[in-house]
Amino acid sequence: MIIAKHPATGPDQVDPASRMAIPLVPKSEHHVEQAELTFNTDAIDAGIMEPGVIDPSRALALADFSPPDVSTGERLIRFAYRFGLVSRTLNPFAKRAAPRLTATVANPLPGDPAAGTALRAGHFLLHGLKAPIADIEFAGPRLAPPLERLVQGFGWLSDLEACAARPQCTAVAERIFGRWLTANPRPDSTPAWDVGNVAHRLLNWLVHAPLILSGQDRTFRSRALHALETTAAWLDRNVGRAEDKLSEVAGWTAITAAGLLLADGRARRLYGEAGLIHALGDLVGDDGGVLSRSPRCQIEAIELLVRLRACYAAVRTDLPPQIDTILALLVPPLLAVLHTDGALAGWQGAQAVPANRIDALIRATGVRTRPLRDARQWGYQRVAARRSILLFDAAPPPVARHARDGCASTLAFEFSHGAERIIVNCGGGACAGGLIPVRLAQGLRATAAHSTLTIDDFNSTAVLINGKLGSGVSEVDVDRRTLAGDGPGMGATRLEASHNGYVSRYGLTHRRILILRDDGTEMRGEDCLVPTGRKGKRGTIGVALRFHLGPHIELAQGRDGLGITLALPDGSLWQFRSGRDPIVIEESLWADGQGRPVGTRQLVIAAKVPRSGESFSWLLKKMR
Repeated sequence: MIIAKHPATGPDQVDPASRMAIPLVPKSEHHVEQAELTFNTDAIDAGIMEPGVIDPSRALALADFSPPDVSTGERLIRFAYRFGLVSRTLNPFAKRAAPRLTATVANPLPGDPAAGTALRAGHFLLHGLKAPIADIEFAGPRLAPPLERLVQGFGWLSDLEACAARPQCTAVAERIFGRWLTANPRPDSTPAWDVGNVAHRLLNWLVHAPLILSGQDRTFRSRALHALETTAAWLDRNVGRAEDKLSEVAGWTAITAAGLLLADGRARRLYGEAGLIHALGDLVGDDGGVLSRSPRCQIEAIELLVRLRACYAAVRTDLPPQIDTILALLVPPLLAVLHTDGALAGWQGAQAVPANRIDALIRATGVRTRPLRDARQWGYQRVAARRSILLFDAAPPPVARHARDGCASTLAFEFSHGAERIIVNCGGGACAGGLIPVRLAQGLRATAAHSTLTIDDFNSTAVLINGKLGSGVSEVDVDRRTLAGDGPGMGATRLEASHNGYVSRYGLTHRRILILRDDGTEMRGEDCLVPTGRKGKRGTIGVALRFHLGPHIELAQGRDGLGITLALPDGSLWQFRSGRDPIVIEESLWADGQGRPVGTRQLVIAAKVPRSGESFSWLLKKMR
């Protein structure tokens, strides 16, 4: 077992009498609570326990990702539709009717009123940036990814609906919709016809149909309904060509919703349900986290299923139990990456999505549960210590086929106390194209944009263009233990993890140990570079430990250069101490809840060390 070193003492050291009185190695076997890889989903969903050993009789079964049970006739209909036999072919004696909607959906997820007001004023508003509607080429070249998803996916309809009464918004919706239809008379190879954009567009048209179908112009209404039908038919044929698994899930969700809400859609619904549940099985890991490891993608997956459930409710049809099960499985991992302020942490390009949006989403799911504290497959460790939360990335980055805005963040951590974020990651890589420039996205996905260690400013995993990742970290070893203390609040949780991202280039393994005391007021850390493999051990390398700070924290440096006092906005004081090398204060940025860049600072411990390995110890402690 590796033993963490204590930071060196100095004139600016915190009060010695208040040092943590806990062992860094468990005293005896009964003091160790080794985290298990499995968990009891039923108990978690009931909110009565945190992840532990799973009861084999209650394990998530393959049936949870199998198509719904249907009659033999319905199975034949689904099979025929899969091979291109449309509904009127399956029922040749039925009279062919004009496209129509069979129900109106109650939108379960309200949009942003500010963005809706901007639309009425003639602008798309995204991550703080106003893009004039008149300047958007709906069939033109690619936009920045977030703006493209908003415009081509018609996500703006929920914002428009949230800002005013429907009669005040329909004219705006019809005007933008009409422009889009004129620019895209038929499917082609433009970004508007990427499967993910088509899927979100069709689902938003169905959920927000009253906004685009309430006008008095019958010609426009007929044109809009024809667009709904032809888009659904295109998606039936092309859903398998989705850019990634989440886009495929969106496609199957839209197909199922169209089967529910468009007339004569029984065969399409059966086809969509089977495809959706199969695609969800490929998207979601055993612990409920999406395989892209992105909290933003987790949110999107939950939103898709919540909207689909509203479509089932609109036609008074029961949701397949498999979808309810998967929805319940998706919520605990999302809760695991929230801070004490209820907002999202900055993992895999995400910004600090505000607590009110997260809360509205969780309430819309109807799922009551607790966060996962040890999501091994999704990869995030969570330690809750009274008013403090520690979040730790203890898994390899997502593989290329799953990554959407992949980041080289292995062994980075975030830490908050009360409503204040103290140590953060920059985040915001997925928001580039708003007030965060696109050219900055690559840097925000780099290892240096996260609170972890870098060697010679190289990424632990190669960061490629278009949100993808290359070679680097492929293995991460994780150990989680509970340490006993000498009194109440004096115990601790100890996390130890290591990755091989620097082995091929430097022959060094990065190992990080984090120990958070149970009262949440003290965290000790050690970062070790351990020789691995046959790489040469001569020469030196440049190492930098970066600790990006939350917004609005005031800093005061100690006389010896090894200590920094942090004054938080809530008035509390914390001290950060380095065990061996001086601390340098540098500029940084942090993506806020709206995806806007906020200027912050970072603490950097930089040193030249031998290639034979080295260790760095540090301490973060609340001052009395």
